[in-house]
Amino acid sequence: MRVLMVLGHAAGGVGAHVDTLVTGLREQGHDVQVVTAESTARAFDWADAHRLWPVHGGARAPRGLVDWHRIMRLAGTVDVVHAHGHQAAVVAAVAVARARPRPRLVVSLHNDLPPVPGSSAARAAASAARRLLSWSLHRADLVTGASADLVELADALGARRTELALVPSAAVADLLERPALEPTERAALLAGAGLPTHRPVVLTVSRIAPQKDLLTLLAAARCSDAAATWVVVGDGDERLRARLQEEADGIRQGEETGAKVRFVGARTDVSEWLRAADVFVLTSRWEARALVVQEAMGAGLPVVVTRTGGLPDLVGDAGSLVPVGDPAAVAAEVDRLLADADARLREGAAGRVRAAGWPTPDDETRRWVERYVTQTRGVT
Repeated sequence: MRVLMVLGHAAGGVGAHVDTLVTGLREQGHDVQVVTAESTARAFDWADAHRLWPVHGGARAPRGLVDWHRIMRLAGTVDVVHAHGHQAAVVAAVAVARARPRPRLVVSLHNDLPPVPGSSAARAAASAARRLLSWSLHRADLVTGASADLVELADALGARRTELALVPSAAVADLLERPALEPTERAALLAGAGLPTHRPVVLTVSRIAPQKDLLTLLAAARCSDAAATWVVVGDGDERLRARLQEEADGIRQGEETGAKVRFVGARTDVSEWLRAADVFVLTSRWEARALVVQEAMGAGLPVVVTRTGGLPDLVGDAGSLVPVGDPAAVAAEVDRLLADADARLREGAAGRVRAAGWPTPDDETRRWVERYVTQTRGVT
């Protein structure tokens, strides 16, 4: 089967999912090409990707016109065009509409619609974008959502055939097989990052972005009574990071008592941090089935996450769900877990059992081939 993946700017979970899917499809013998942005191709080492993003047109954008033409030509050479995300859905729908012969079109939604801005002009622009997305989803042979609320969104926007499509983390299988770090390994990891080695670690792995609501995380650390180090692994918006760092520096409590917050930037050893931590926290305003929460549960960490998007279905009764934007609730759950080693072990083990029952990336790759072949028939 010949598949064209279309993806815009992505440096996190969506890009990782597409990377895993492309690799899996190619290992099964399928011909897969990728249209994406230069930054995304670099981030995931896609040397053979077609770097045709952003796509735009108009008399003053000859390069954009060439890109549109190239994408339409590529679409006419494949069996399926699979778009990931809102912008990619529009690009793919236009390309497929003009491609000859017409391939099947699949759209995967990984994120909710962004909040509508306050100004009238911004609201009008958001409304126009929503109508364009609706047009694109209606033209698709199949629209999948990474969580149940995204499937409902696709239905509301006029998609003709929808389905829940799980996005598994490729790191879970390895984490399920590995124990927590030995004390000497843990101490070396923390000391290498300039962190105290004798304190419990409350870990967050996250892009620095407004959606992640890291201000609530900092407020929770300030509310916490536990003498712990709250560690944030990840990078992103530099202006937001500077603001967060200033807030974190304001949490000035005693050396041996109270919380400390440290930003350690992007790391290549995230699995080691998961194996070193005592509690995992994610305070996002919205998530689908966050890969890092899957990985934390696979590592046997007790998780405290917000009750939003697909996280309740992901965590079930194997973790703590707290309201969005409620730092006191986050702090209370973290303090409870840090004060009770048996609870940490019990809830971490429950998460691990739940993670062991999830489909693997190979399972989902096979399921995607089935979707390409069967679920898109009879819709065009």
